This record gives sequence, C-alpha cells and structure tokens, in this order.
Amino acid sequence: MEEIGIVKSVSGVLAIVAVEGKSPCDQCKMGCKVTDSGAELEAINSVKAEVGQRVRVELKPYSYLKGSIIVYGLPAVSLVIGAVLGKGVFSRFLRPMDPDLVSAIFGFGAFLLTFIVIKLWSMKIEKAADYTPVIEEILE
Repeated sequence: MEEIGIVKSVSGVLAIVAVEGKSPCDQCKMGCKVTDSGAELEAINSVKAEVGQRVRVELKPYSYLKGSIIVYGLPAVSLVIGAVLGKGVFSRFLRPMDPDLVSAIFGFGAFLLTFIVIKLWSMKIEKAADYTPVIEEILE
C-alpha cells in the first residue's frame, strides 16, 4: 500500500504525514487520525524528511495482506467452526435446546471471542515496525 502525503511534523525517527483519506482508511486500525480532509498517519522517517516536504509513504504489502486476513478471515472461520461444533458436539450436551439455536449461540460466541482476541492482539503489536508505515522517498 502506497500513499503520497505532506510531512506535518517530525519527532525523532517518526513523522506525522497528512495523506488523502480513502474509504479503507475508515476501517483501518493503523493508528491514523482520519478527518474530513484526509488522514494523518505516523510513519518511520527513514529518509530524514522535513516539515512541508511531499513524500511517498509505504506499508509493506505482506503486512497489509496479513492484517486483512486476520481481521476478516479469522472471524469468518471461527463463526463457521463455532456453528459446526455447536450443532455437532454441544447440542448433545444441551438436549432440551434446539440444535439450531445451540449452533447459532456457539457460532456467534466464537465470532465475538475472535474479535476480542484480535483487538487485544492488535493493541499489543500496533507499534511493531512491520506494521508501521515508512517514508520511502522525498518527492518535493
């Protein structure tokens, strides 16, 4: 993922870069501050850009893809696994309840539990270098 933006401030090895906000920015949890005029993101300033310069900011594609799979894929898989286990295994232990209801409860329970785990995990790794955008080039 590549963005073009303007450096707003520099603090040590990090810089705040203003980029044009796009629709994926609304759902992203990279730590950007999304406003009506765009987004401000914190990036590693590897090229020593200064305030006011136009720069190219890049997030490693495999990190973006891995994050997408984790955020969208794992909850979907856990929903299916929870529903199958709910109907096939746990409905035997909860005989008075309808098997479809048990399936729905366990499916959505696994779905919600996965979201909670992902949220806790993302708070822990949000500052990891692999998931932090990097200023790759000064354009102007």
